[in-house]
Amino acid sequence: MNEKLESFLKNVKPADDAAMAEASRYLETLAKPPGSLGKLEEAACRFAGITGKLHNHTEKKRIIVLCADNGVTAHGVSSAPVSVTAAQAVNMTKNLTGMSSMAHAFGQEVQVVDVGIATDYICDKILNRNIRKGTGDILREPAMTEQEVYDAILTGISLAQMASMDAVNLIGVGEMGIGNTTTSSAVLGALTGMNAEEVTGRGGGLTDKAFEIKKNVIDRALAFHKLREDQSDVIKILSCVGGLDIAAMCGVYIGAAFYRIPAVIDGFISIVAALGAVRLCPAVRDYLFPSHLSEEKGYLIAAKALDLEPWLALDMRLGEGSGCVIAFCVIEAACAMINGMGSFATNGIDDGYLEDIRKSVN
Repeated sequence: MNEKLESFLKNVKPADDAAMAEASRYLETLAKPPGSLGKLEEAACRFAGITGKLHNHTEKKRIIVLCADNGVTAHGVSSAPVSVTAAQAVNMTKNLTGMSSMAHAFGQEVQVVDVGIATDYICDKILNRNIRKGTGDILREPAMTEQEVYDAILTGISLAQMASMDAVNLIGVGEMGIGNTTTSSAVLGALTGMNAEEVTGRGGGLTDKAFEIKKNVIDRALAFHKLREDQSDVIKILSCVGGLDIAAMCGVYIGAAFYRIPAVIDGFISIVAALGAVRLCPAVRDYLFPSHLSEEKGYLIAAKALDLEPWLALDMRLGEGSGCVIAFCVIEAACAMINGMGSFATNGIDDGYLEDIRKSVN
């Protein structure tokens, strides 16, 4: 294990149980039937556990988008050409993609980071942290070296540190990379011991023939790298069949936990990276918030492994961090509720009629 990464992993603290308990007790005093705001109440309590404070704010929200290309695209696993990664990364900085246009409308920051784009582009608004220009072909060689995995994870941690220094209240974790549903499916298969048929979806859209090719490539890659034998070595798994975007996203989650910032998961690629981060450091799970139920087949497998239930079902499968945009609004509503809602006492209501209900709820 890389010493610098190990130092971060050892110093991630679990959520503050006392702060969550205080938030839960406070919510019981507010003028509403017990538990009637459901997931909003849960979000408010979990936010308190992360920051150690009852009242939290969400003025500054940032979606960090990790961009990288994947050598596995040489096998026809994606419908889009590799050049789309760079093109869409640039378009994100102009608020022209699905995620960035929505984020702009809600006043949310988007930070686009190149950790492995293969093609050239001209855009000074993209943060250049390129580790290598795309990964290797996972059917013939490891996607990257283990040192490159560490470099990507540490890059992600540094982005969380940057967010902390910028007083960011909420982090969203997104991606852009043609072929990354293939690498994510391979990583998920390796982490769970499942085969391609169980964990693989159609990504951005594939013909039946291309979909069969994609699943075949994933199974062959898992066999080639002998990843059926050990589901615990996250660094090896990322090195063999992962992507620079996935590894860097793992780092953002770890960094968010280290710096005690809530981190929102987007879709399939984002949740596979979250699972990798939690396998490296179980305490990271306390800092993760779900967003939407991705249409990708493997999403629920990863969500179940993390014991996280998606809040929204919108039939989305875009990626980019698009689910984070909407989940930020949910968390913002949760904070507005606990910060501004009146209690039974301040609202002049005798809450004695709720005693029996409270007993049944608790």
